[in-house]
Amino acid sequence: VQLQASGGGLVQAGGSLRLSCAASRGTLSSYAMGWFRQAPGKEREFVAAITWSGGNTYYRDSVKGRFIISRDNAKNTVYLQMNSLKPEDTAVYYCAAKMGRSLVLHEGEYPYWGQGTLVTVSS
Repeated sequence: VQLQASGGGLVQAGGSLRLSCAASRGTLSSYAMGWFRQAPGKEREFVAAITWSGGNTYYRDSVKGRFIISRDNAKNTVYLQMNSLKPEDTAVYYCAAKMGRSLVLHEGEYPYWGQGTLVTVSS
């Protein structure tokens, strides 16, 4: 499966963005999905994950209550709705996929990655 992330941009603190991850050459309905981010000078970190059905989700503590991961398998797309954005959310955001039903939280378990989309939050 090939993944294409989009939706990044420049937003003021407190604003919102919705990232999308669309799949080509395959269907996402059989894949667990995750979002990760990498801030300048830092290692990539987990943000959120969702099961193949969308029935279970998990978030890193710093985004709980602000970000929502969801999916529309009919559209072959996974979303990350980001609200109440903070400057520390500034990063390149990546989507990732792994075939299977369970939540996948660890970067090393994902074999498929999108190219990343830049989110910049100004103060």
